Amino acid sequence: MVLMHTLALACLRGVPPEVETIAREEDLAPHAAARAVARGRIVIPANPTRPHRLCAIGEGCRVRVNVNIGTSGTRCDEDLEVEKAKAALREGADALMDLSTGGDLVRIRRRILELDAPVGTVPVYEAVRRAGSAADVDTDLLFKVIREHCRQGVDFLTLHCGVNNQALASLKADPRTMGVVSRGGAFHVAMMAATGEENPLYAEYDYLLEILSEHDVVVSLGDGMRPGALVDAGRLAKTTEYLTLGHLAKRALAAGVQRMIEGPGHIPADQVGYNVRMIKELTDGAPLYLLGPLVTDVAPGYDHVVGAIGGAIACMNGADFLCMVSPSEHLALPDVRDIVEGTRVAKIAAHVGSLSRAAAHTKNREIRMAEARRALDWEKQFEAALAPGEARRIHERDGEIETCSMCGDLCAVKMVRDILPVPEERMEP
Repeated sequence: MVLMHTLALACLRGVPPEVETIAREEDLAPHAAARAVARGRIVIPANPTRPHRLCAIGEGCRVRVNVNIGTSGTRCDEDLEVEKAKAALREGADALMDLSTGGDLVRIRRRILELDAPVGTVPVYEAVRRAGSAADVDTDLLFKVIREHCRQGVDFLTLHCGVNNQALASLKADPRTMGVVSRGGAFHVAMMAATGEENPLYAEYDYLLEILSEHDVVVSLGDGMRPGALVDAGRLAKTTEYLTLGHLAKRALAAGVQRMIEGPGHIPADQVGYNVRMIKELTDGAPLYLLGPLVTDVAPGYDHVVGAIGGAIACMNGADFLCMVSPSEHLALPDVRDIVEGTRVAKIAAHVGSLSRAAAHTKNREIRMAEARRALDWEKQFEAALAPGEARRIHERDGEIETCSMCGDLCAVKMVRDILPVPEERMEP
């Protein structure tokens, strides 16, 4: 394999400008940040083709939030998807994924790539659309689409390299109620079943790494065998894929390709920490990207809350990157309101996770809120809030008063703030 000039390899020789930037944002020492990128503990999705705001994901960084948008065959409105993407960024999303499967996929992706954020895609979706069915996708088409996404400026690609014959055999040996719920994973299962051959992303993994290295694109090793129901959480296929992703993560790092890992799906709350720690151990601390995890299956309409609960637990155990779950998960394609609500809730989960990492800027925000509440300074409270507009809207609906309308003149803070001394709180450096 020919090793290209990639950000990970550049970090072996010094501190590239991209790393200087994220080190300032994350309060990290630049050389320490560069070592973390070189070791695969931090990824910075930044395709050199397209300048945009940088985002660091991984060890020592704040927990980041991705938001999925994209058309479907049932609802295909390009303008709506762009509006949803912009709404997500306004609400604080750090990255976007275009999962479009309907309409002019190249044009839709081009419009999303015009936004100031890292963007990811799942190339197999477009390959299936071009071929007509998953069974008709061949190796040449799949790799052609991957190259096109890289050339167009996509920063990270979800690629289901771990959905191989061994994982499929595990799925058959230990059947699950929900089978395969990952759309990309299902496509690869259908391809393997139709041809009797190995998943090309696994069989030709070195070639895949050459493409990614050439364009300095991050591979997000997809969790195609993630359980889709709590009843399936302990089945064999998931763990088989974990082991494969561990090997693939090491090979990517050796090739100078930045990588992160996806997982683990629907699992009970008491198993979240164990699964996160296992993935981290198997992948030598690679950044972990999660949808959820969803810790109950019986809350449709509120799966954004379910995902936030699982996400907060996961981040306290080492997860790094949360994918927004919308209220319409399992029910419908999300609308703008779903995107806004889902992003806000995911940002809360990410903030809780960041607190567990002792990030100074995250803790300082908590201190600012406490001080503002003691002073009954509503403007400073709104400034410290994760969703300032919503906080302001709720407070002001009863008119302008010094306290909130729940306690009024019986406000506990107001009664005792002049009696009790104020501790000498210090903002962390």
